[in-house]
Amino acid sequence: MHEGLLAGIKVVEFTHMVMGPAVGAILAELGAEVIKVEPLGGDATRRLLGSGAGYFPMYNRGKSSICLDLKAADGLAVARRLAAAADVVVENFRPGAMDRLGLGADALRAENPRLIYCSEKGFLPGPYEDRTALDEVAQMMGGLAYMTGPPGRPLRAGASVIDVAGGMFGVIGVLAALERRHRTGEGASVQSALFETTAYLVGQHMAQKAVTGKPAAPMPARVSAWAIYDVFETADDDQIFVGVVTDGLWAKFCTLFGLDDLWADEGLRANNARVMARETLLPRVRAELKKFTKAELIARLDGSGLPFAPIGKPEELFDDPHLLAGGGLSPVTLDDGRETRLPVLPIAVDGQRTGGAATLPQPGADTRAVLAGIGMDAAEIDALLAAGAIA
Repeated sequence: MHEGLLAGIKVVEFTHMVMGPAVGAILAELGAEVIKVEPLGGDATRRLLGSGAGYFPMYNRGKSSICLDLKAADGLAVARRLAAAADVVVENFRPGAMDRLGLGADALRAENPRLIYCSEKGFLPGPYEDRTALDEVAQMMGGLAYMTGPPGRPLRAGASVIDVAGGMFGVIGVLAALERRHRTGEGASVQSALFETTAYLVGQHMAQKAVTGKPAAPMPARVSAWAIYDVFETADDDQIFVGVVTDGLWAKFCTLFGLDDLWADEGLRANNARVMARETLLPRVRAELKKFTKAELIARLDGSGLPFAPIGKPEELFDDPHLLAGGGLSPVTLDDGRETRLPVLPIAVDGQRTGGAATLPQPGADTRAVLAGIGMDAAEIDALLAAGAIA
């Protein structure tokens, strides 16, 4: 684990759900000290069920927790002292909420001019900025759901891709601002937003319209850039994706599966010609691949240079040999003490992965240590605890 990449950087986050916590989670894994400010009783995200049950453990590993009553003057005073000692503040509350508390960017940077203040919002400044947004709202509004589902059936992506990508863009902004601060000593206000993140991700489809003059079709109905680029049925009623994305790979594919007659057809040697012949070519290829089990296809395709993938499920990644061998999963102790493994950042620095064993912070478990770290003595901390401003 690269503990030193952001060593010495202190982050205070006022966040909940996914987008804001993702910023702190990434910075924590890169070595920053991240203090999560929770309401008394803990972040409500901890108690979500169903599809939200994984939010807290995935995006809050390796952080410290302090619980503050931000409606109390003493709690707000503690929050301001934390921000005054921080390098970075992260928040993802509704527009104006932090300003009303006196914890907005202008107020905190007036006390700490070197502060990098990162706001994760639904929309960047503009006509929509006061609207409430969620990952799903942005996917629907920004065209991603339209592109994901079949025509007439918009479908959100199967993970919180906009929340997480928006958090990643927030981190990019924070790191760029920290680099400028190294040169100038000046802090910054950084914003990232769900809607604009979605627009960036579907930008390739906007560019397609600009280039071709035709709107991009939803992915299930698209005309693929390649003839063989699909999910195929196997002999054992499983599925596998195979892509033939160059003319050289077409030659390999034909050799690998004994499709001598297809290779002999010089009219199929060029990719665009194969795309035009897709309606007649695909049934032949489907029938050929259907002769093999999934295991047989994997054995044949592995090492060939052809892109392929068995159709995996998230729960299967716990035992994925590549992730396990490469350090792609890191031990995590859940709230109830059970051990699991969760993915680390998908990067390596100097050949090493960034993740390491981590625990989830219990609500307020680090309150005393955090406050002592900004110069409060035991008597002052005891008085705040007794007053109910902190926990």
